[in-house]
Amino acid sequence: MSWEVEVKELKRRRALALQQGGKEGVSKQHAKGRLTIRERISSLLDANSFNESGKATAIPDYDENDELLGYVPANYVVGTGEIDGRAVVVGGEDFTLKGGSPNAAGLRKSVYAEHLAMQQRTPLVRLLEGGGGSVKGSGKRGATSGPPVYAEPRFKVISDALGRIPVVSAALGAVAGFPAGRLVASHFSVMTKDTAQILIGGPALVERALGIKLSKDELGGSQVHAYSGIVDNIAENEEDAFRQIRQFLSYLPANVWESAPRTGCSDPAGRMEEELLNIVPRDSNAPFDMRALLGMVLDVGSFFEMGATYGPSQICGLARLAGQAVGVMANDCTVYAGAMTAEAAQKYRRFVEMCDMFHIPIVNFVDQPGFMIGPEAERSGTIRYGMAAVAAAVQASVPWASIQVHKGFGVATAAHYGQNAFVIAWPSAESGALPIEGGVAVAFHREIAASENPDATRKAMEDKLRQARSPFPRAESFSVHELIDPRETRPVLCEWVESIQTRLSTLSGPVNFPFRP
Repeated sequence: MSWEVEVKELKRRRALALQQGGKEGVSKQHAKGRLTIRERISSLLDANSFNESGKATAIPDYDENDELLGYVPANYVVGTGEIDGRAVVVGGEDFTLKGGSPNAAGLRKSVYAEHLAMQQRTPLVRLLEGGGGSVKGSGKRGATSGPPVYAEPRFKVISDALGRIPVVSAALGAVAGFPAGRLVASHFSVMTKDTAQILIGGPALVERALGIKLSKDELGGSQVHAYSGIVDNIAENEEDAFRQIRQFLSYLPANVWESAPRTGCSDPAGRMEEELLNIVPRDSNAPFDMRALLGMVLDVGSFFEMGATYGPSQICGLARLAGQAVGVMANDCTVYAGAMTAEAAQKYRRFVEMCDMFHIPIVNFVDQPGFMIGPEAERSGTIRYGMAAVAAAVQASVPWASIQVHKGFGVATAAHYGQNAFVIAWPSAESGALPIEGGVAVAFHREIAASENPDATRKAMEDKLRQARSPFPRAESFSVHELIDPRETRPVLCEWVESIQTRLSTLSGPVNFPFRP
């Protein structure tokens, strides 16, 4: 007896599922400048590598003779595929069906995404566009309500995934409620500039609850979240978002049991850039371009910055040195002189925890004047978040290199040195409890006030103390590993990369304090 009839029915249902929200729903999606979920998956993954799970998952409607009357596909698509030949799990809402708000079948598939990625020990990519729950259909008498008391908390697998595998999320349209929670529970998140919004609650809910009338963009558009810290990066369009996802994942291992990847490198390890000799001005208050400095030291074109507009005094990103994936941190002295604000500290902590969890060595370019001061710094809890950043650094287990480029003052400087850090200093390095200018004003205020020429007295004291803060005594006392010519920075760091390979090979498995959003 053949099963041909059932197989034909299976093929018919798969074809129905591929129709998603039908021609009208797909056309509306395209008219808004957005791709459908399957188009997104196809654009992100290597060609023909997607293997979908649950192709026939749906909410069927049968008549009294068990004949199929209607068929609503699960509005979440999930499966496995490859990015640059490496396995990933990818999933996302189908906005052409019910606006991406999960139907029962779609919700199960969305929950399965984390489970599948954890089982496979591969990165998880979420392509998000949709809302959370809906009041429609609720309150029916006799219906099963809520999860069973013995059920594992829904968010546990989401949290567990953050401690085991790389998790990446992209907001590609309106993302609200539960999907918004998923988005921030990521190691890297990106949103499209003109077509995405991220919302705890949408305009109707906000107006009803608070009496405030705002559009989706006004509530949660890219102009809001570029500065809120909700997402790491803003993409020009969907293709740019996919490019950023691919680049981010290229630096990370598939899971915490693997080593961060090292690729071939055509950039000479011995390259020395003449401009490094002059990049730090002799005037300690004059700014310089830290990103230009990074470009002269790291493998050419390899720096991938994350969160540039959130906590902008702190630069964080991934790069390569001699082909080795590294986490890069530096201070931007053009923003608050590089001082650590509450926002910068939170970005710093998350980045250190991510690098530590995936065993990615850290390279830190130090130009730290201290914690940000002033009334706003006090209101925002800077010292608390700053100490969390310090704790993340000193508890990190990865190899760490610190380059003392310029300033290094106060408690905030402790965040720039991990355990057993390899420390090199430039001749321009200057460190102490406080910046000289502020320290002199505090410690010698009576002497300065009593002087016939306060400005001259202050300057003389500052110049004398500055000479005492020369890096040469620290080098002579073995307080740093080496005092180097700035042009030697790349060769010295590339040698360090070679020296840590044995140590990197021993780092495997979960860390004591995993990444948290």
